[in-house]
Amino acid sequence: MIKAEGVDEVTDATFADEVLTATLPVLVEFTADWCPPCRQIAPVLSAVADEEAGRIRVVQLDVDTSPATTAAYGVLAMPTLMLFRDGEPVASMVGARPKRRLLQELADAL
Repeated sequence: MIKAEGVDEVTDATFADEVLTATLPVLVEFTADWCPPCRQIAPVLSAVADEEAGRIRVVQLDVDTSPATTAAYGVLAMPTLMLFRDGEPVASMVGARPKRRLLQELADAL
């Protein structure tokens, strides 16, 4: 998995504790090592994690090593970004995007 700096990794085993019961909204990137757009968005996710610390938590889930969560949320393309609030997905975005656009989409969903 392409690790974005400052972004934690979650797995099938930790997803419920780290995302569904979180007190802050959580942005989950469904990612894979073989995904070129995932490499493109890694620095954007790092910047968002840093700039929005305390408001939003950003995590990554490797679709190859966590297939149960990937299937449960119907993720078919990478990167898929899914925003969870109070244990429920409230927004979903597919594909890499610039930081400004991502922040606007997150603001609209929050």
